[in-house]
Amino acid sequence: MRRLVCAMTMLVPLASLAQTVSDADLQKRANAVLTLMGFALTPDVTTGSLSISDQSAGNPYFRQTSISGGGTLRRQRLYLEGTLAYGRYDPTFTASVDGEALRIPVKWDSLLGTGGVGWDFPVARQLVLRPIFNISLGRVESQATVPPPPAASRSALDFLGHGELNAAGLGGSLMLDYERYDAEREVDAELRYSSIHLQSFQSSSAVQGHALAQTFSFWSRYRAPTGWTALERPVRYVLEYAYTRFLGDLEGALGFDYVNSIGAGLELDTSRYQGYATRVRLLLRYKIGNTVSGWAIGLGASF
Repeated sequence: MRRLVCAMTMLVPLASLAQTVSDADLQKRANAVLTLMGFALTPDVTTGSLSISDQSAGNPYFRQTSISGGGTLRRQRLYLEGTLAYGRYDPTFTASVDGEALRIPVKWDSLLGTGGVGWDFPVARQLVLRPIFNISLGRVESQATVPPPPAASRSALDFLGHGELNAAGLGGSLMLDYERYDAEREVDAELRYSSIHLQSFQSSSAVQGHALAQTFSFWSRYRAPTGWTALERPVRYVLEYAYTRFLGDLEGALGFDYVNSIGAGLELDTSRYQGYATRVRLLLRYKIGNTVSGWAIGLGASF
């Protein structure tokens, strides 16, 4: 099975998120949290990790990191993929106490897991069409020190203090995958559309959220020998390009609609020695989209 492990870091401004405490405000924010979780539902080098901060807005940061992989079982057409993501979101709310506005810093921690099962249908030589069924489970926990509720909703304050938001997602993807491997060079290219609907369940009464995460993406990689050797195997250079367009509720959710990723690095062949990984690669990636730019160091492995 081939696997891909990827990570990136991106810095963009975050608008002010301080709001008054009410059930309606939390309802909107619950939808927003599920939307942010939607950026980590599928393996994607453009959003493997996000780090967003704007201290001037009074909100320390939103951070999301994921590890993901996917591949087709050898000598079979069964495709499996999975993503595990952790997120931290620190919004700020205000509550009226004795006629004064009191700021309530909140810490929201989230954990999200997504699995996918697909099947390869050969279209042409080295080209397959791959439908994928995806299922997701996630959880958000809130922690804050809240005041007595003279003017705010009791259920809203209860959620901020020690509430939870559970989410489940169902959806699918359609991928066109091209692979060409020979002794001199290796070429991979994937065109993918994904749509997954997230819905809260068995959560605190003040938050019942939903979000539709849709993406259209292209990923490509070129590998060829450098002429060097290490570990008794040739060292390859790696060139990579990826593009992701965010649709549905993801469109503009973080201030951008698309991201381009351009990467370059080196790959070591470790197949000479017994071990689980046969190749290990290190890439430097540059990210750019409308209103956003950043860079990343990615570590990947093939099995």
